[in-house]
Amino acid sequence: MSKEQTSRGRAQDRRQVAAGQDHEVRYEAEKMDVSKDEVREAVKSEGNSRQKVERKLSED
Repeated sequence: MSKEQTSRGRAQDRRQVAAGQDHEVRYEAEKMDVSKDEVREAVKSEGNSRQKVERKLSED
């Protein structure tokens, strides 16, 4: 009995920014050309939705 792999979990994971994961914070910081602290603050104020975080970072 093998478990079938789906991409569902990956797609959902890409829609979020895990502020506790240094590599995700670093990726967003480099992508948006901001500091890691700014990314963490955006996640704290906007939630972990990647779309909302990127919108917040582009406004500032």
